[in-house]
Amino acid sequence: MFKLGIMFMSKSLKLIVEAMLYAAEKPLSAREIHSIIPDAKLPEIKSALKVLQYEYEAMGRSFALKEVANGYQFRSRSEYGAYIMKMLQRSPNRLSNASMETLAIIAYKQPILRQEVERLRGVDVGGILRALLEKGLVRVMGRKNLPGRPLIYGTTKKFLEVFDLKDLESLPKLKEFKALGGQDETQSNQEEIPFQNVSREDLSEQETPPKTAD
Repeated sequence: MFKLGIMFMSKSLKLIVEAMLYAAEKPLSAREIHSIIPDAKLPEIKSALKVLQYEYEAMGRSFALKEVANGYQFRSRSEYGAYIMKMLQRSPNRLSNASMETLAIIAYKQPILRQEVERLRGVDVGGILRALLEKGLVRVMGRKNLPGRPLIYGTTKKFLEVFDLKDLESLPKLKEFKALGGQDETQSNQEEIPFQNVSREDLSEQETPPKTAD
């Protein structure tokens, strides 16, 4: 710890934070950064993050430092997503209208039971719910104190990352949530909605952290 303290004193806090964000595989919060460099005060770290955000925005680069999932992460701008996807030679993951509708219900009504989702959608959502769980967009939050102890569902931190949200308070109005269709997952894939702003952990992402920060 003493050695880290000496290193911190000889380095710019802003550059240390920048290096950590670049190397991180997930968004980092100011408190997580503080746990690594406790010699820096938390307000100083928050200030460094704001300065970095401003500097990257002012430079007009193809990427920016964005606040997502209660943390900060370098993310490529969405208008360059097509080029990144071509480089990766992969198609973006997609969610059908039915999946988007189910996910929207869970996001806005959580914590929620499967039966409540099915009542609102009017169809069985077992298959869709399993797919959303596998994608890491939905999680089991616990069990409700009812006969049979049914599972309660909610969204995950990855959900915030995928949809480029700072937190659940940042959710758009329900009518603004994309593609709230009534098409069931077992039906044809006529209208599919690509994931937007996926983090670096998903190789089929629309937004990819930059490899250089010249």
